[in-house]
Amino acid sequence: MKNSELMITLHGTDLARLTPSISFPGVDIKTITRTKNPNYLFLTLDIDPKIKPGKVRIDFHNEKKKVVFSHDYELRKRDEGSAERSSFGSADVVYLLMPDRFSNGNPENDSSPLLAEKVNRDHQDGRHGGDMQGIINKLDYLHDLGITALWTTPLLEDNLPTYSYHTYAITDYFKVDGRYGTNEDYVRLADECHKRGIKLIMDMVPNHCGSDHWWMKDLPMDDWVHQFPEFTRTNYNIATWNDPHAAVSDQKLNEDGWFDVTMPDLNQDNPILLTYLKQFSIFWVEYAKLDGIRVDTYPFNDKWKIAEWTKAIRDEYPNINIMGECWKHRPSEIAYWQTGVENFDEYDSYLPTVMDFPLNDAFMAAFSAKDNPGASMFYSVYIMDYLYTDPDNILVFLDNHDTQRFSEQIDFDMDKYKLAVTHLLTTRGIPQIYTGTEIMMGGKKSNGDGDIRRDFPGGWPGDPRDAFTSAGRTDKENEAFSFMQTLLKYRKANPVIHSGNLTHFIPKDNVYVYFRKNAQKTVMVMLNLSDEQSSPDMSRFDECLQGLRKGKDIITDNIVNLNGLVIKEHSALIIEIIK
Repeated sequence: MKNSELMITLHGTDLARLTPSISFPGVDIKTITRTKNPNYLFLTLDIDPKIKPGKVRIDFHNEKKKVVFSHDYELRKRDEGSAERSSFGSADVVYLLMPDRFSNGNPENDSSPLLAEKVNRDHQDGRHGGDMQGIINKLDYLHDLGITALWTTPLLEDNLPTYSYHTYAITDYFKVDGRYGTNEDYVRLADECHKRGIKLIMDMVPNHCGSDHWWMKDLPMDDWVHQFPEFTRTNYNIATWNDPHAAVSDQKLNEDGWFDVTMPDLNQDNPILLTYLKQFSIFWVEYAKLDGIRVDTYPFNDKWKIAEWTKAIRDEYPNINIMGECWKHRPSEIAYWQTGVENFDEYDSYLPTVMDFPLNDAFMAAFSAKDNPGASMFYSVYIMDYLYTDPDNILVFLDNHDTQRFSEQIDFDMDKYKLAVTHLLTTRGIPQIYTGTEIMMGGKKSNGDGDIRRDFPGGWPGDPRDAFTSAGRTDKENEAFSFMQTLLKYRKANPVIHSGNLTHFIPKDNVYVYFRKNAQKTVMVMLNLSDEQSSPDMSRFDECLQGLRKGKDIITDNIVNLNGLVIKEHSALIIEIIK
C-alpha cells in the first residue's frame, strides 16, 4: 500500500508478557505497544514497497528468549491498478437493499449455531433469512431494471441476540455475518456484480460497534469506547459540529454519547483504534474490489478523526467515492460535510458525496398536502446548490431504509409516482432507488422500521408470488416497473441527463420546467404538479430552446410540436429537443 506502515492487533491470554520478533525480508517491527490489559499486543510494522507476498512468521519469546509459539500473518499482493480503480458517480443509479429482506438464496444459513439470533420470518424485527446468494441470484433482475451500482446495508457480523438483521451493530469488522454467507461469498458477489457492469458499494460503520463485539468482553484500553457512569445517549444533534456558537458540552455529547444501548460509541481519539478502523476499511476495498463506500452516521463521529479516516482511504484509492449519511434538513447543514467547502472553521471532511435529505423532504411534502405548491419546494432546494462544491455528486432519493416509503406517502397514486420518478432520474446528482420502490412497495414508518423493510415478494422459496418477474407482479406494479425501467435505460444511454448543465425556471402555476444540456443534446423536463392541465409559453424558455420547437417524447417516442404543447395535470414530460 501507499502507507508502508501496518498495525497488527494481537489478542490472547497474557500475551503482553511475551516479546514478538519477525525475520522476513522487507518487514521490520517499528513499535510494540502494550496496554494495561495484558491480553493485547499491537505491532506496527514497516513494510518495504518492493516486498514479495508471503506468510510472515511472528515468533513470541518469553523472558528467557525462548520461542513459546509462532503465528503466520499473510501479506497479500495488491491488485494491479487498484489505486486507479474507478468509482460510482452521477452516471450511475444506485440500488439500495437490506440483504436480510431481499432474497433468500441459501436457506441452510438462515440460522447459525455460532450466532445468537435465529431465523424468525414471522417477526417484523427478526431475521428473515435473506443472504448474499439471494442477491447474486437476482443481479440479472437489477441489471434488467437498469441499475448500475448496488449499495447493501452492512454485511459484517452482527451477533446481537435480537434486532440484528439491520447489521449496524457490528461485532467483527473483518468477518461477514454467517447468515449472509462468508468473506469469500462477498468477493463472489463483487465479481458477479462486475460481470454485469454493476458497481458494489459497502456500508461501513466507524462510529460505533455492537455491544457484543468480541473486544467489549475484554477492552484493549479503558478509552477504547466512550464510557460514562451510566448509559448516556447521544443528543442526536449533529448541527453542533457546524454551529459556530455551539457549547463544547453539546458537541461532546453528540460525538461521545452512544447511538443506542446496543451500540457502544468508539473513541477515535484513541490513535490505535483509529488505525484499526482505517485498516479494516482499506482491507475491504482491496479484498473485495469495492467501487465505493457509504458511511453510516457520519457526523456522530469525532469530525476531525473521521476526516482523517476518510482521507486515509482516499490516499490509497484517490478515485473512490465515499458518501456520508449527514441527516439534516437544510442544504447549508448538508454542504458543510462535502469536501472542498470553505467552512468557517476550515474543516474538510474529505467526503466527496453527501445525501440530499432536503430534496427527500421536498419529495415527501410536495405531493402530500392539497393546494401545496410542490414545484416551488423543488426549486427552493436547487437555488441553494451554490453551497456545495459539487452538486452533481450528491445522492438523491425518494426513500430509503430509514424513511417513510414514498409510495405510501402518496397513497399509491400512479400519476404522482411517475412525476416523482421522472424528477429523481432527470435532476442533478446520483439517483438512489430503495428496494421495492420500482414496484411501489408499501410500508409505514409509523408501524416501525420492520414495516418499511418488508421482504421483497418472491425472494423466498414458497412465496405466493414472485415480483421479480412480470408474471408475478400486479398490473399496477408492472406499470411502475416499466416506467422506471424506461427512464433508467434512457438515462444510462444519454450522458446529458447525468452530466449536462442544469437550467431551471421559476415555477409558474405549479409547473416546474428545467433543461439538461450539453454540446450534443438538449432535454426539456416539465413537471405539472397542479390539478389542472397547462400550456406553458415556450418563448419563456428560449435561452435553452434557441428558437427550436420540435422534440421527441422519450416515453412515447412520439414527435411533438412545442407550440401549443399541453401537459396534463399531475404528469411529466421529458422531451429531447430536435435541432
